[in-house]
Amino acid sequence: MAYWLLKTEPGAYAWDDLVKDGKTAWTGVSNPQAQGNLRAMKPGDRAIIYHSGEKRAVGIAEVASSAYPDPTAEESDRVCVDVRALEPLPAPVPLEALKQEPAFDGSVLLRQGRLSVVPLAPAEWRDLAALSEIIAKTGGLRRKNRF
Repeated sequence: MAYWLLKTEPGAYAWDDLVKDGKTAWTGVSNPQAQGNLRAMKPGDRAIIYHSGEKRAVGIAEVASSAYPDPTAEESDRVCVDVRALEPLPAPVPLEALKQEPAFDGSVLLRQGRLSVVPLAPAEWRDLAALSEIIAKTGGLRRKNRF
């Protein structure tokens, strides 16, 4: 299983929209590197839904299909995947918290901040989930030391 982070503007399509819809086609991605990431996705892969306008991770989704032609794209070479909502994170994880975690040192997420489909290493996935648990239990990050 591979791990991904999918960015969306919450005013355009938010986590709550995905929960309400249950499943959606992740369309409208134009960046060539992000397109390559969509092509690499497989059914069963996991994805973090990230609200880019709020700069925080909010939910866990599952890739529900392999890449297929994006029906909303004018360019015939663009693809999309279907994504299914699984569960919200226990608490949203802000970008600033991820910047403090060693697992994210050198991460594509931090190096290429505008990339809308980002691969996550297993350690990044694990640490993001752990941060969400900490924030949910404490009401915020109240620690200075890193994992």
